[in-house]
Amino acid sequence: MPVRIRLKRMGRRHKPSYRVAVVDGRRARDSKVIEEVGSFDPMVADESRQTVLKADRIKYWIGVGAQPSDTVRRMLLKQGVIEGGK
Repeated sequence: MPVRIRLKRMGRRHKPSYRVAVVDGRRARDSKVIEEVGSFDPMVADESRQTVLKADRIKYWIGVGAQPSDTVRRMLLKQGVIEGGK
């Protein structure tokens, strides 16, 4: 089962918010998740409050083989949850 860490869209039209979710890679974007490990709200003006992550759970999932999507990888690098490089 390929496990991915990716964004799940929430909110309403023209006011998106996202949850960072651990999902079976074969499922659709907004389908059932294994665990929600954070949130991202691009509509918040203060950039430091846009992203809320559970760093310990994200590190656990990466440690057991979960692969973050490209967008989530950039988010994790910016927040300092993971180290740079591939």
